[in-house]
Amino acid sequence: MPTSASPTALGLRLRPFRAVRYDPATAGELSNVICPPYDDVGPSHARALRRRPYHLARLLYSSEPQTAAGQLQRWMQRGVLVRDSTPALYVYQQQLGAGVLQRGVIGELDLPSGGSARVLPHEDVQAHVVGQRAAHMAGLRAQLEPLLLTYRAAASSGRAVIEDVTKRPPLAVARVGRTTHSVWACTDRREHAAITGELAGASALIADGHHRYAAGLRLDAHQPRGPWGRSLALLVDQEAHPLQLTAIHRVIPGLEADKAAAAAADVMRVRPLPGGPRLPLPGELVLTGAGQAWALTHPDQSSLDDALAGRPPQWRDLPTAVADHLLLNRAWSVPDLPGAIRHVHDAHLAAASVATSGHGVALLVPAISEATVRELAGAGVLLPRKTTSFGPKPAAGLALRVLEES
Repeated sequence: MPTSASPTALGLRLRPFRAVRYDPATAGELSNVICPPYDDVGPSHARALRRRPYHLARLLYSSEPQTAAGQLQRWMQRGVLVRDSTPALYVYQQQLGAGVLQRGVIGELDLPSGGSARVLPHEDVQAHVVGQRAAHMAGLRAQLEPLLLTYRAAASSGRAVIEDVTKRPPLAVARVGRTTHSVWACTDRREHAAITGELAGASALIADGHHRYAAGLRLDAHQPRGPWGRSLALLVDQEAHPLQLTAIHRVIPGLEADKAAAAAADVMRVRPLPGGPRLPLPGELVLTGAGQAWALTHPDQSSLDDALAGRPPQWRDLPTAVADHLLLNRAWSVPDLPGAIRHVHDAHLAAASVATSGHGVALLVPAISEATVRELAGAGVLLPRKTTSFGPKPAAGLALRVLEES
């Protein structure tokens, strides 16, 4: 990995900024106003959160960006949200008991330009969702959630600085459930240099926020050298505090278990699991429904070739490619329509949702490694949608990027 290149040429450049943050004296307890990650909140939960007076969900889940922008400005005028006076990098930590679940640094990240591969997406995006995110960001003139990225740096100079920062009194603390979210402001320029210097030769893998990242690139393309050339980002050192990578499972309400297993046997080896559903082993999928379970292995190579025609050859070894294209598309003819497939992050919840019903199946898939994701992303290979779930994701609302009036 090159270390002599300038940050603007090859590496990552994370800049200090003046974050906008809740003032608890006006907004109240922080745990009552910050928000879970966007994709972790269903419609009914979002509606409930929006009923709270100053909850970030009022901005994050607004379908009318201009209305949300007015709300944001009113909150800043009333002192509910306040802009910090000094530019800072913000160390962010999630902790459960004595264990650190996640620790990273929030700042403004320069977005790639000129074909640079400093930031590595690993999943494809949907154009209409990118458009929605771009419209929301542009209308609000703010970024409410940071991109979540992981990096591996050759140097470790920044780790000691980050560790020292977390020994100071935190700037903000919010306890949500059993997890404590803490933020520290790092304003010392020498500490900035130590933290950002090790990023100069590094690349970052997008762990969460592909649509927001693509939206930022779209806005920047329409306004070159404008404010959207940077993005609010949380960078996590994967060596020091690695994010966990888990699979995302498929629940298909419209399939019957026996018929699904029979159709799967046309393209894969199907073996009953008398002990019921379990987590799949590498190279295996687990199908379950109506109190039954099967292990699915050894895809028929000819059928797999047909199902993945036009796709990258690396997809042959990806469990979600087998699940989505060989089974869902080919063997089961499940349409890619809203409600036809539900994506569930917890295997036990996915299996339980179809355990007692005569209809519906869950297809459990094994997780792939972060090293595999990074390798494929570095080669420009995007994974099938809903392949990975990195976590824990950051809460939204502890450090906002609100564009200043020009």
